[in-house]
Amino acid sequence: MKVPPSEQAAAQQRPQTAPSFAEAFRFWLKLGFISFGGPSGQIAMMHAELVEKKRWIDNSRFLHALNFCMLLPGPEAQQLAIYIGWLWHKTRGGIAAGALFVIPSIFILWALSYVYVAYGHVPSIAAVFYGLKPAVLAIVAAAVIRIGSKALKNFVMWTIAAAAFVAIYFFHVPFPVIVVSAAVIGLLGGKILPQYFRAENAQAVDVDLASKAADFAKPSLRRALKISVVWIVVWALPLTLAGLFLGSQHTVFREGIFFSKAAVVTFGGAYAVLPYVSQQAVENYHWLGAGQMLDGLGLAETTPGPLIMVLQFVGFLGAWNHPGNLPPLVSATLGALVTTWTTFVPCFLWVFLGAPYIEKLRGNESLTSALSTVTAAVVGVILNLAVWFGVHVIFPATGNVDWFAFAVCAIAFVGMLGWKWSIVPVVLSSGLVGLIYTLAGFR
Repeated sequence: MKVPPSEQAAAQQRPQTAPSFAEAFRFWLKLGFISFGGPSGQIAMMHAELVEKKRWIDNSRFLHALNFCMLLPGPEAQQLAIYIGWLWHKTRGGIAAGALFVIPSIFILWALSYVYVAYGHVPSIAAVFYGLKPAVLAIVAAAVIRIGSKALKNFVMWTIAAAAFVAIYFFHVPFPVIVVSAAVIGLLGGKILPQYFRAENAQAVDVDLASKAADFAKPSLRRALKISVVWIVVWALPLTLAGLFLGSQHTVFREGIFFSKAAVVTFGGAYAVLPYVSQQAVENYHWLGAGQMLDGLGLAETTPGPLIMVLQFVGFLGAWNHPGNLPPLVSATLGALVTTWTTFVPCFLWVFLGAPYIEKLRGNESLTSALSTVTAAVVGVILNLAVWFGVHVIFPATGNVDWFAFAVCAIAFVGMLGWKWSIVPVVLSSGLVGLIYTLAGFR
């Protein structure tokens, strides 16, 4: 909803003041239930609420925090929430922001995952997912266009994006290698040809409500060691318990190990994580099929919270399909919880460990160069994901073109880019169209 000009003017006249912990807690809780639209939508929502409407943080520091979070492995939107919560209320503020950003979607996606495995083969449910898949493909394709239009400002960035796509799609170069290579190229390029590698700096804002962070979180080796020990123990505790009680060969333990590794190496946000996870979970571990992976992304798109919550669906399906000596639902629930834990707990470690140092790097040109180049490489990786999805959706196992999927994908793609359709109505409408199309006997 558009804010009236009078309210906008009133908001601009209000002085910037950091919220109380109770005010921040209520905001993060609300955001956990309404944060649809994937990382770009969630970041835009936080910016509109926190910077423009509530004026709880200034634009310059918001963008600086976002740039840091984009360089971290894992979901940048949740990490941005942790960072801002930390700026306001130290460690407890960061924990509240990061946890509330995720908790609502944990319960919602668990319920949807159970419905999927219990009733997914019912014709009506299968028909809904038949319509969801091309919508998901359109969402990923639109993400390529949106991110590319902002990140690829010159031929050098276009070349880097194209090289990343060729490397991962044709030569199967590991994603972490692509990210590290792009960062090194950005650092060197920023010194040699800065006009091609440095993004435009945001206009600084005089008012800086979060400067108090410099007082309570000064970088030090002692502080870094303390944070590392505490959060690594928290991270590893469920894995240790799973290994002791279920054994090292049980799916739940293996999922915990795999997604712990993924939390360290998967840079670039949800869309960039999915190619790596999809290839490993589908082709290496055989926890689920490619079609089920698409279904999981469709479910994640319809729930609030980070899009990377699709990994919880992967953990649920993998442990359901391979329960070992546990009942399938118990195994699946443990798999979902361990996957979610190992995906999101590391985010607290990265932010709490790095934020004090990043606070001292505001305006650092080398960081800007590395960020711009990594973002360009991520565009190529997302294009790889779009092609991977497209092959499975438009050209199913029969080898023939699925014209219904093609039509739904094309309409959703044009609608989101041309008429700014939001993601949730597109996904829900596509599922309904798939149901009607199937019930009418066309499939």
